[in-house]
Amino acid sequence: MNSGICPKCGLPKELCICEEVAKEQQRISVKVSKRRYGKEVTVVDGLDPYEIDLEDLSKFLKGRLACGGTVKENSIELQGNHRDRVKALLTSRGYSLENIN
Repeated sequence: MNSGICPKCGLPKELCICEEVAKEQQRISVKVSKRRYGKEVTVVDGLDPYEIDLEDLSKFLKGRLACGGTVKENSIELQGNHRDRVKALLTSRGYSLENIN
């Protein structure tokens, strides 16, 4: 198979819109939970790991928020309370604001 063709839609990679469609269909939940010793963690849930590269998105968020974090069980965990900033960053990456809780 040609490496220039998307395996999902069959279009050339330059014309492929699979990721944009996937971004619009995601139902994302952003919440803050407390962990050990009262530390807060922002958890981003609802992302489909088969359509969205969670490692890449996690790296982007950690870099922009200047915090540590990880990908666990199809969710992204960021150290600290970054709920509002995460929502703004996700919308800047093309995710629909109506689908972010």
